[in-house]
Amino acid sequence: MIDAQQKHFYYPYVFKVINPVLMKGKNGQLKLGILLMIFSGVFFGATFIIPLFDLPTKTKVIASITSLVLMEVVFWTGGLLVGKELFTKYKQKLNPVNWFRKNGNTTEKTTNN
Repeated sequence: MIDAQQKHFYYPYVFKVINPVLMKGKNGQLKLGILLMIFSGVFFGATFIIPLFDLPTKTKVIASITSLVLMEVVFWTGGLLVGKELFTKYKQKLNPVNWFRKNGNTTEKTTNN
C-alpha cells in the first residue's frame, strides 16, 4: 500500500515515464484524444454484442451497463485531451443526423462579440 509520502513521489515518476512515450507535445495529446474518442466505439459495440453471449441475465445487464459507462468515460476523456473546438467538430461528425447533410445546410452557432 502506498502511503501519502510515497504517493507524492510515485505519481510524478509514473507521469515522467508515460508522458514522453504517449504525448510528444500538443500533437501527441491530440492524437491520443482522437484515438480515445474512436476507441469508445468498441465499448458501444460491445453493449450490443454482450446480450448475445450465453451468460446469466444479471451478468449481461451488469456487463452492458459497465460497457456504456466505460464508453462515456473514454469518449469524454478523449474530448478533454483534444480541446473544445476539435471535440465539438468530431462530436458533430459523429452525430447521425449530420451524416447526410450537405455542407451548406449545417447549423453552426455563431456569436458576435
